[in-house]
Amino acid sequence: MKIIHTGDWHIGKLVHGVHMTEDQRHMLKQLVETIEIEKPQVLIIAGDIYDRSIPPVEAVELLDDTLSEIILKHEITVIAIAGNHDSPDRVGFASKILTDRGLHIRGNISREIIPVKVEDEYGTVDFYPVPFAEPAVVRELYGEGEIKTHDDAMKMVLGRIVDKMDGNSRNVCISHAFLMGTEAPETSESERPLSIGGSEYVNVDYYDPFDYVALGHLHRPQKVKNEKIRYSGSLLKYSFSEARQRKSITIVDMDGDGNVEYELRELEPLRDLRIIKGDLNSLMDREIYSLGNTDDYIMASLTDKGELLDPIGRLRSVYPNILRLEREQFDREAGEDRTSAGDEFSRKNPVELFGEFYENLSGEEFDEGKKGIVVDIFDEIGRKGREV
Repeated sequence: MKIIHTGDWHIGKLVHGVHMTEDQRHMLKQLVETIEIEKPQVLIIAGDIYDRSIPPVEAVELLDDTLSEIILKHEITVIAIAGNHDSPDRVGFASKILTDRGLHIRGNISREIIPVKVEDEYGTVDFYPVPFAEPAVVRELYGEGEIKTHDDAMKMVLGRIVDKMDGNSRNVCISHAFLMGTEAPETSESERPLSIGGSEYVNVDYYDPFDYVALGHLHRPQKVKNEKIRYSGSLLKYSFSEARQRKSITIVDMDGDGNVEYELRELEPLRDLRIIKGDLNSLMDREIYSLGNTDDYIMASLTDKGELLDPIGRLRSVYPNILRLEREQFDREAGEDRTSAGDEFSRKNPVELFGEFYENLSGEEFDEGKKGIVVDIFDEIGRKGREV
């Protein structure tokens, strides 16, 4: 069976105030073209379909146009789940009606994860769509008071799936989570934390029983533990921390025994997102700027010493889509006095910062009991924010 694994479309995304809809339409057109060529049986969208819980109209129209063409024209099965950026209710709206047309969208997590069954020449492949859910939601769903973290939640959900899994079928899990193996995966600035205060990590070992695991959340395509457990990455670069990444979709071939081979099919952006570095005059030199596409989204890191007159305005005359400007020397000198404190601050999560504030204000210890209450409050705030 041939499967195309994608995730983190983030339709409706703004990067430094710039709408990325046109760029996303360009990338999704390449996805459709790849489907025409490869003729997969299944397309997976592993969460974060939209960038916001209430997406703009043009984002909804773009998704509708894309999925309509994929399903109605190419007649392949599409399986999608909600991620932490999505509103589960909105993503899952009319999902039962759409199932008959080959579109399987799981917004809210359910007590029993019913597999989507797809047949090929070897038999059945069971796809288990596991949408993102806060630990508090899973705790309420199963009535298990001990579920406190994302790891606890996924251990429960996946354990129940594995207990009932058909050993004669090939089994695929679709999940939106932050998996942790022996090595930490590579992250990006544009990935919203899954948890505020509590641990967001999930043990990769829970996914071992599956023949393939299609992951979403992290924006760099990468494996976790082994080649059958993979993040597809995002379709576009959404932060300058991703400037060196090559974006792609993952084409998976599964044989009759559940063994998989994969290929990363690179995507060409309408406008790249890249970093340029040098003094102002050199970056304004035609011989330099003609080496790349000046319409790309640019972060300029200037190495000039001393004051400059309107550097952003001058750069914009050559690079109209410049999004960010840094002064290397000034930023370094200004940061020397605050580096230690700033680094320490940035390493702390909101619950740790609240704990320090509480102890300084009250003189009492911020013990584990108080911490647990605050973690639950922050998680509830995050969940309510996604529902708005």
